[in-house]
Amino acid sequence: MTDTIAPFPIRVADAELADLADRLARTRWPDAGTVTDGSQGPTLRAIRHLVERWQQGYDWRAAEALINAWGSSRTVIDGTGIHFLHIRSPEPNAVPLLLAHGWPGSILEFRDLIAPLTDPAAHGGDARQEFHLVIPSMPGFGFSDKPTKPGWNVGRVAGAYIELMQRLGYGEHWVAQGGDWGAAVVSALAHMRAPGLAGIHLNMVMFQPTDQEVAAASAEEQAMLADMKRYEAEQSGYMKLQNTRPQSVGFALADSPVGLAAWIYALFQDVTDSGGKPERVIPLDHMIDDIMLYWLPNAGASSVRFYWDNAQAQGGMQSDPIPVPSGVSMFPREALRLSRRWAEKRFAKLLHYTQPDRGGHFAAMENPAALIGDIRATFALER
Repeated sequence: MTDTIAPFPIRVADAELADLADRLARTRWPDAGTVTDGSQGPTLRAIRHLVERWQQGYDWRAAEALINAWGSSRTVIDGTGIHFLHIRSPEPNAVPLLLAHGWPGSILEFRDLIAPLTDPAAHGGDARQEFHLVIPSMPGFGFSDKPTKPGWNVGRVAGAYIELMQRLGYGEHWVAQGGDWGAAVVSALAHMRAPGLAGIHLNMVMFQPTDQEVAAASAEEQAMLADMKRYEAEQSGYMKLQNTRPQSVGFALADSPVGLAAWIYALFQDVTDSGGKPERVIPLDHMIDDIMLYWLPNAGASSVRFYWDNAQAQGGMQSDPIPVPSGVSMFPREALRLSRRWAEKRFAKLLHYTQPDRGGHFAAMENPAALIGDIRATFALER
C-alpha cells in the first residue's frame, strides 16, 4: 500500500565511507585568501580543522545508531518517500509535536530536544508537558527522496506533513515547531488551518517590516533592522545563488565533501552566536553529522533546489496574521528578528514571546535549554 509506514534503518555501506575518506585525503585546497577573518567566507584554517576531525576521531556509526534508535521510518506521500524520526513519549497522554528543520539543518539538529521533550520527568520538567515527536526530512534532504520535478515548495511540504501526522494517528490534536524553512512550513500549516493543529512555536519568523514600522522603529527595533540589512548585504550570497541557479553549485556539493562542508559551515559561522567561531557553541562532531546528512545521500544539489522552487512559487509570504495560538523565541543572533509589538501584529493569538540571552539561527543546537523551555511554555498555555 502506498500509505504504509515502515521502519527504515540507516546502514551506510563501508565502501561509501571509504570513498569519503579517499576524497578527503585527496582534497585540493585553495590558497588562504587575502584576509584572515571570515569576511570572504570560511577560512582555510577553519575548514582544515574540521576536515582533520572528520578524518581522525569522527564516528559516523554513532550518528547512524542514534537515528536508528529514534524510530527511523519512511512513508510515501505525494509520490515521494519521506524519511522521519518517530519518538513516542512513555507518557500515554503526550501531545504529538512536529519538529521542522530547514537548510542547512537536518533531523539531527533536534537531538538535544528529544529526551527532555519526550520524557520531561527524567530531565527536570513537568511530566504533564510530554510530547510524542515526529521529525521529518523534507523532500530533497537527508534520506528522503529527491523530487524529480519542480514544485516541492513550502506549501507542498506542509501538505505532506499534514498527511504524515494523519497517517501516524495524530490528526485530531497536534502542535508544530520550526526555524528557518521549517518556520515557513509551520507557518504555512497554520495559515492552511491544518486539521488538528492546535498551536505552533517558531524561532524565526519570515516577514518584511512595513514602511511605517521602519519609520517608527524603537532603538531595539533599529538594531534588528540593522542586523537584517547586514545579513542582506554581507551574508546572503548563498541564498541569492540558490534562489536562481542552484544546479550550478550542485555539482560541487555532490562531488567534493570539502566543498559541501565549507558551503554549510559558512552558515554556522555567520548566523550562530559565536563570533564567527561556531565550534564555541556547537560541538564539531554535531556539525559534521549535519554535513554527513547531505553528503551520504547526495542531497547537496536537491536540497538547495528547494530555494529555487520557493522562488518560483506565486504569492510569496502570507500577509494575514497567523490564526492559531503561537509562541515566538527571538534569539539574539538570529538575523531576521522581530520585536514583541511587531509580532503582535502578525499573530492573532500570541501566547508566548521571549528573547533568550544567547543563541542564534541554530537555536536547537546552540541553546537547547532555552528552546525547550519556550516550547513547553507555549504549548502549556495552548492546553
